Amino acid sequence: QVQLVESGGGLVQAGGSLRLSCAASGRTFSTYTMGWFRHAPGKEREFVATITWSERSTYYADSVKGRFTISRDNAKNTVYLQLSSMKPEDTAVYFCAATGRKYYSGGNYYSSDVYDYWGQGTQVTVSS
Repeated sequence: QVQLVESGGGLVQAGGSLRLSCAASGRTFSTYTMGWFRHAPGKEREFVATITWSERSTYYADSVKGRFTISRDNAKNTVYLQLSSMKPEDTAVYFCAATGRKYYSGGNYYSSDVYDYWGQGTQVTVSS
């Protein structure tokens, strides 16, 4: 069982930056691939980024590529999402998620269905 707690959300102006954190419980954090998703009002939940358990690979949605960076610190059981050059359309509740499944194709991690554990979310609001 893994419990995830996000933090770091808030209100920021367009062009600004935020760093989201997701702290995980348990001693097997390093075996989990971690992802970030977001859910904006009136829209479906959207994949944002993922970092594999081995830290060898990261994947990003096209909408955030070059602006957001996912990283992890296994010693602290924490995954981060650095949001930069933010836009009003980045406004959403951001969720972190964990999966113990291993895939050769990173594309599998784009689907929320493969994640077994979810945090409660943190609100990010970008003003224009």
